[in-house]
Amino acid sequence: MKKIFLSLVMFVSLGTMSAFADSADVSPKVLSAFSNDFNSAKEVNWSAGVNYFRAAFTFNGNHVFAFYNADGDLLGLTRYISSLDLPMNLQISLKKDYSGYWISDLFEVANNNGTNYYITLENADTRIVLKANADTDWKRYNATRKI
Repeated sequence: MKKIFLSLVMFVSLGTMSAFADSADVSPKVLSAFSNDFNSAKEVNWSAGVNYFRAAFTFNGNHVFAFYNADGDLLGLTRYISSLDLPMNLQISLKKDYSGYWISDLFEVANNNGTNYYITLENADTRIVLKANADTDWKRYNATRKI
């Protein structure tokens, strides 16, 4: 399950998805679960992955992504956020430890295990992905040198 969820996170951060599906291709269980969870959602667009369905939608003024398995179980939620939406300890850590980088991607992931934050930082030579939750400091998730 953890591998599936991490794969979902990477899909969101890279902005890629496999085959797109309209709501007619989405399981009735998934549609029903989504309707119960987010009855005031607007602008819903569905896409399908190998073992999940993704709903991209607007909810309370935020652009949100909800991931469901075929049985209609909610796997997790993601949304892009501003650095100002991070917990204060994470903002301070970024300014202190990564002042020579700019933010190219930042999103929040919420599931049964809590809320985590993923941030992609870049400078001229390097791209770093960090992960944290509200109670911990940033940990390096991935790093690559630019060519």
